[in-house]
Amino acid sequence: MPDIPDAAARDPRLPDLIAAALKAGADQAEAVLSDRQALSVGVRNGALEDVERQESRDLSLRVFVGRRQAIVSTSDLSDSAAHRLVERAVAMARLAPEDPYAGLADPDSLAVAPFAELDQHDPTARDAAALEAAARAAETAAVAVPGVSRSEGADAGWSVGRWRLVTSHGVDLFRRRSRFSLSASVIAERDGAMERSGDGRTTRHLEDLITPEALGADIGRRAAAKVGARKIASTTAPVIFENRLAGQLLSPLVGAMSGPAVARGVSFLKDRLGQRVLPEGVSLTDDPFAPRALGSTAFDDEGVAVRAMAPVEDGLLTTWLLNSAAGRQLGLSSTGHAARGGAGPSGVSLHNGRLSTGELDLDGLMRAAGLGLLITGMFGPSLNPNTGDWSAGVNGFWFEDGAIAYPVNEVTVAGALPELYLRLVPGRDLELRGGLDSPSLLIDAVAIAGK
Repeated sequence: MPDIPDAAARDPRLPDLIAAALKAGADQAEAVLSDRQALSVGVRNGALEDVERQESRDLSLRVFVGRRQAIVSTSDLSDSAAHRLVERAVAMARLAPEDPYAGLADPDSLAVAPFAELDQHDPTARDAAALEAAARAAETAAVAVPGVSRSEGADAGWSVGRWRLVTSHGVDLFRRRSRFSLSASVIAERDGAMERSGDGRTTRHLEDLITPEALGADIGRRAAAKVGARKIASTTAPVIFENRLAGQLLSPLVGAMSGPAVARGVSFLKDRLGQRVLPEGVSLTDDPFAPRALGSTAFDDEGVAVRAMAPVEDGLLTTWLLNSAAGRQLGLSSTGHAARGGAGPSGVSLHNGRLSTGELDLDGLMRAAGLGLLITGMFGPSLNPNTGDWSAGVNGFWFEDGAIAYPVNEVTVAGALPELYLRLVPGRDLELRGGLDSPSLLIDAVAIAGK
């Protein structure tokens, strides 16, 4: 499947759109053009299930009239549509309520070339035949594991996306990113009892993607190991969150560091800046410059320069994650974490968040705890963002004497995250997968609701 040219990098419509918006009465304007080409192939139980091909181009315009703003978007890139887009955006902005914090990013904060090479694009373009072969290989390896009864499907995908930002105060930035993905899901069965297991990986470069055979075999083994799961009595015991899902436990921590949430007062960390939120010696870092990592970039979605930092350093909360508007509201500067969709204002997001590692591997964490619950699956989490009260349905394995004893399911774990975070013990098995990665995490005493 041939790659398409970088039209977004050359398209003259963005500067023309900005000029038209200013002429129509906007004081400031920002335009984003994105295009994407994607192909995915799915198989199920040895048969081709679906082939999805996508080519899209989207244009969004944000204008400011004083401190009033409006955002409009379209997939119609004709000249007449662009003219209507400008007229509608400026008219909407004039009717919008004033926002004292609205505006483009501060000029002093903007990213300036030259930029570091982050290796975000692999020119390899996979065709449907190659994707189908990869999906079939993953499924075949998974169902070959003894105890696996059938497949729920396997998918392989490829995409390339391009994004360009142009503003009325001189920003003109472009980036191109590729993605390669592979996933599968199977069901294992014994004596009428069934258990499901699935997993997937995504990378910027094809050569970094796990092999279909390795992914499938791991998924099959995990499904077979879960068969015969028991219910356990409610108790309080040590809990270990496996590294594959430990980031889900930390996600509310990142959300509570979000500048927009803090500014609205809906964060359980809103009064904790500079205070301890993780154990001594434990840090949460964010490195936007890691080569080939999924969240790497030289600038955020407002064009602000990014930097490596530790939002939590040695257990202490050092900063909020800020876009320009949240920074102004809190009397601070953007930290380069703006993240936006085409038709809405910027939110915030980590780039490549990573929790620091400890000294013990997963087996070592189980030995240190003695007995408890190893969580390998999590679903339906519930969070009170003001207090940090949290609960989630989980499954996994009960372990005794430092070794796995039997699988368990239909379990809920719960607690106050600000307290749980202070007691976590990281393992050393950090695996880099996405935007928030963590080693396995041990917490000494967690409320477990069972039968």
